[in-house]
Amino acid sequence: MIAQSTIDKVYEIARVEEVIGDYVQLKKSGANYKGLSPFNSEKTPSFMVSPVKQIWKDFSSGKGGNVIAFLMELEHFTYPEAIKHLARKYGIEVEETVQDEAQKKLQDHKESLYLINQFAAHHFEDLLNRSETGKAIGLSYFQERGFTTATIKKFGLGFGGTSFDGLVKAAEAKGHQMNYLTELGLCIEKDGASGSFFDRFRDRVIFPIHSNSGRVLGFGGRILNSQKKVAKYVNSPESPIYHKSKVLYGIYYAKSAMAKANNCYLVEGYTDVIQLHQSGVENVVSSSGTALSESQIRMIQRLCQTITVLFDGDDAGVRASLRNIDLILKEGMNVRVVPFAEGEDPDSFARTHSPAKVKNYLEEQSIDFISFKTQILLKEAGSDSSKVAAAIRDLVASIACIPDPISQELYVRQTAKDLNISEGVLFASLADLNAKQARDTKKAAKKATSLSVVSRQSEQKKPEVNRLEVLESSLIKTLLLYGNRVAFFEDEVLKEGEEGEIVTEKVIQEMKVYEKIFLELQQDELAFSNQSFQELFKRVTEFYVTAGEEANMQSFVRSLTGENDQPLVDLVSTILLEDEQYLLHDWERKNIFAKAKEDSVDRLVTEIILSLRAYLLDQQIKKLQEASKEDTHAIEEVIDYLQLGQLLNKKLNRVLSF
Repeated sequence: MIAQSTIDKVYEIARVEEVIGDYVQLKKSGANYKGLSPFNSEKTPSFMVSPVKQIWKDFSSGKGGNVIAFLMELEHFTYPEAIKHLARKYGIEVEETVQDEAQKKLQDHKESLYLINQFAAHHFEDLLNRSETGKAIGLSYFQERGFTTATIKKFGLGFGGTSFDGLVKAAEAKGHQMNYLTELGLCIEKDGASGSFFDRFRDRVIFPIHSNSGRVLGFGGRILNSQKKVAKYVNSPESPIYHKSKVLYGIYYAKSAMAKANNCYLVEGYTDVIQLHQSGVENVVSSSGTALSESQIRMIQRLCQTITVLFDGDDAGVRASLRNIDLILKEGMNVRVVPFAEGEDPDSFARTHSPAKVKNYLEEQSIDFISFKTQILLKEAGSDSSKVAAAIRDLVASIACIPDPISQELYVRQTAKDLNISEGVLFASLADLNAKQARDTKKAAKKATSLSVVSRQSEQKKPEVNRLEVLESSLIKTLLLYGNRVAFFEDEVLKEGEEGEIVTEKVIQEMKVYEKIFLELQQDELAFSNQSFQELFKRVTEFYVTAGEEANMQSFVRSLTGENDQPLVDLVSTILLEDEQYLLHDWERKNIFAKAKEDSVDRLVTEIILSLRAYLLDQQIKKLQEASKEDTHAIEEVIDYLQLGQLLNKKLNRVLSF
């Protein structure tokens, strides 16, 4: 178990904007930051981070919470895993209380797999750097590739050893269970020999594959003896912690540089990534030889809006990368291309050129994808008219993938100019493709059930504002932000005057905000109409009562750690950030100086409570007016309520006039 002192220190030091900035490209938006959702594909940013409140909210998925909740949602960490990750990030020593045997057996299955992978990574590194065989075979190979000692250490490169079962024996000696190693593909059980295993990665140099947070998910291994009739590369199989289509090699080392440059270089292999890093080009990742997936593209899109594909100088490499381009375009990203000469690739080019020349080449040779594709397709078509026509249709099909119609038109005009053909022909071809897509969409819509159609239509209708829910939400928000703050509230009390008459007298009451809200609701016997608000109000009030003077909104969110509390965490982030999506920016430059709410929290609380009373009173009057059509006695009640309403409105006008 992690000591409470460690947890407190992590919360004190970790900054939600810094942690999320490792995964999402954030842009300043008033006092907050905005970015694309890391949980859903979207074109318009709806993901918000509040540095002041130290919370985040994803309006596209409804998820939200603090920095721990983000890591638990995105990385699927357990609560302790998230704490340990942040402790590593900020250099905090993790103090742990003693675990008994029963607690150890209850460790999460995935955590056990991560631990085994980390053990294997250390084993491979040790073999590379400390064993004579590793130095002679593995280390010499990396050095021949031009990798420095610092680079080898940075990427955790290793060697699988020459022993048939070296890793198996090392794992058994440490007491690790073989079922974990086989599940991760680190070893394989011999056919017909139950309980006997051999290493998958023997005789190979090792490339650990890391997650966004730096955890080892799997491995890639390259054979060094080309005479053997085996695959040149083998990778870890799919496992509960390794999904190839959702992982990019090098993302852990590249994410900061990608966000800073707003550009990601996409290469084919492990060594391409490493060589470019060594040349100072750090915003580079690889799909590790697999077909690029939508998940991988979206992972890049969260950090930057441009992908620059580095094409190997061979026909197979070019063709494979061309297929990826349309997929990237469909996600609305900018695509550029850097080609290499025949027989050249990013690895070999970086090895034979200085870092300055590598950077200059990537910048100077970067061209728009459509111009590059035009060159390639026309070169393949030659003078064959039918092949040229097919190449043009292929180009138009790529342009049709672009979601932005303005960009489509610009590319059509550029392509017509490059090919010296009529723009009208290309526009007609594009229109045919768009029409076909529209027909396909229409057919798909017809197959939908009538219930789905009704659902979509209802979603398109502009939702009506629930005034009561808005007021209740405002009250909860005030409670969360200022509940433990002491404020001075003006109130009116009835007392006997000098001549015996009853008069009102204004008094000032000093109390905490949560106490004032609690008393006002009790006075009117009010409960929240929204049951989630009612539960949240109960939990927040109890928290302020028991947590003491240091209690605040952040510590309340921290207290919601149970699985059943996640809906409340999401609700808190929604309430605190929903209205900040639409804040105006740079008010001061427009000579608009808004008074901070916290400067007049007493008036804020009074205003919300009076508004809530006025709304409920108005609803009651409407009911009585309807009842008075049949019951004349109800008219008197209506008159009484109308007089009370006038009094409330008078107070509201006074409150709003400051």
